[in-house]
Amino acid sequence: MILTAENISKTFNRRTVFREIGFTVAAGQSIAVTGRNGAGKSTLLKILAGLLTPTRGSVRYDVDGSVCGPEEIRASLGFVSPYLQLYDEFSALENLRLLSRMRSATVAADDRCREMLTRFGLWERRDDQVRTYSSGMKQRLKYVVALLDDPQVLLLDEPSANLDADGIAAVSHVYESSQRRILVVATNDRSEAERCELKVHLGTGAS
Repeated sequence: MILTAENISKTFNRRTVFREIGFTVAAGQSIAVTGRNGAGKSTLLKILAGLLTPTRGSVRYDVDGSVCGPEEIRASLGFVSPYLQLYDEFSALENLRLLSRMRSATVAADDRCREMLTRFGLWERRDDQVRTYSSGMKQRLKYVVALLDDPQVLLLDEPSANLDADGIAAVSHVYESSQRRILVVATNDRSEAERCELKVHLGTGAS
């Protein structure tokens, strides 16, 4: 899969957040999106995820020379962000089964759920309502949701937000195991940005 962003600009209420952002990133590559607070890092990731429409420019996903449609993109994409919400009244397992079905119309296998919950230290709390989770546990569960169906594209907005040392260690594994997918990381953390092959600072383009 190849992700191409062409001359993306975004304006809210006549205020330009960023303009003419462009880059290309292929499967097996990673790119860091950096910029000051308020520069539009989260906005750009929402555009890449199809949650927002750019004011100008376009985003395209290609597989073997064919442009992916919205449903194919949704089934191929994982997104982690502090502002994404889980279903607090459901357990972790119930969230996984519901969100997996919503994304790909299939329910994730029980052994896959166990593997991912164990990896992120949540298996023992699998049947507890998410409302009883700490903010860090919820952030780890968002990683499980995003990675459950082994997405071809993974978008991470502030990857270490709310995480303790164990959570950060689990996220480090995400970087190391992303050789087959596109990884896009929005961050102001220099160490996180340095782990990515490409960089795009909003307003300057990729390098």
